[in-house]
Amino acid sequence: MGRTSSAVKDKWNAKTYDEIKIRVPKGEKENVQAHASSRGESVNAFINRAINNQIERDKEEI
Repeated sequence: MGRTSSAVKDKWNAKTYDEIKIRVPKGEKENVQAHASSRGESVNAFINRAINNQIERDKEEI
Protein backbone atom coordinates (compact mmCIF):
# COMPACT_ATOMS: atom_id res chain seq x y z
CA MET A 1 0.00 0.00 0.00
CA GLY A 2 2.72 2.49 0.92
CA ARG A 3 4.52 2.12 -2.38
CA THR A 4 1.39 2.66 -4.47
CA SER A 5 0.33 5.61 -2.37
CA SER A 6 3.79 7.14 -2.72
CA ALA A 7 3.78 6.62 -6.48
CA VAL A 8 0.38 8.31 -6.78
CA LYS A 9 1.56 11.27 -4.68
CA ASP A 10 4.77 11.54 -6.72
CA LYS A 11 2.80 11.56 -9.97
CA TRP A 12 0.37 14.20 -8.67
CA ASN A 13 3.22 16.37 -7.35
CA ALA A 14 5.10 16.14 -10.65
CA LYS A 15 1.97 17.20 -12.53
CA THR A 16 1.03 19.99 -10.11
CA TYR A 17 4.29 21.54 -8.92
CA ASP A 18 7.66 22.70 -10.15
CA GLU A 19 10.56 21.98 -7.84
CA ILE A 20 13.36 24.35 -6.90
CA LYS A 21 16.20 23.03 -4.79
CA ILE A 22 17.97 25.59 -2.62
CA ARG A 23 21.18 25.36 -0.63
CA VAL A 24 21.86 27.31 2.53
CA PRO A 25 25.01 27.56 4.63
CA LYS A 26 25.43 24.91 7.34
CA GLY A 27 23.28 25.74 10.35
CA GLU A 28 20.95 28.06 8.40
CA LYS A 29 18.43 25.28 7.73
CA GLU A 30 17.67 25.09 11.45
CA ASN A 31 17.16 28.87 11.56
CA VAL A 32 14.74 28.73 8.65
CA GLN A 33 12.84 25.81 10.20
CA ALA A 34 12.64 27.58 13.58
CA HIS A 35 11.40 30.81 12.01
CA ALA A 36 8.78 29.06 9.91
CA SER A 37 7.62 27.05 12.92
CA SER A 38 7.37 30.19 15.07
CA ARG A 39 4.99 31.61 12.45
CA GLY A 40 2.94 28.41 12.27
CA GLU A 41 4.16 27.67 8.74
CA SER A 42 5.94 24.87 6.99
CA VAL A 43 9.37 25.66 5.56
CA ASN A 44 7.83 25.41 2.09
CA ALA A 45 5.05 27.88 2.95
CA PHE A 46 7.56 30.30 4.49
CA ILE A 47 9.86 30.19 1.46
CA ASN A 48 6.93 30.67 -0.92
CA ARG A 49 5.69 33.62 1.13
CA ALA A 50 9.17 35.17 1.20
CA ILE A 51 9.52 34.79 -2.57
CA ASN A 52 6.08 36.24 -3.27
CA ASN A 53 6.66 39.18 -0.91
CA GLN A 54 9.97 40.00 -2.58
CA ILE A 55 8.43 39.80 -6.06
CA GLU A 56 5.76 42.27 -4.98
CA ARG A 57 8.35 44.65 -3.48
CA ASP A 58 10.43 44.43 -6.65
CA LYS A 59 7.35 45.30 -8.77
CA GLU A 60 6.81 48.45 -6.70
CA GLU A 61 10.34 49.64 -7.55
CA ILE A 62 9.64 49.59 -11.29
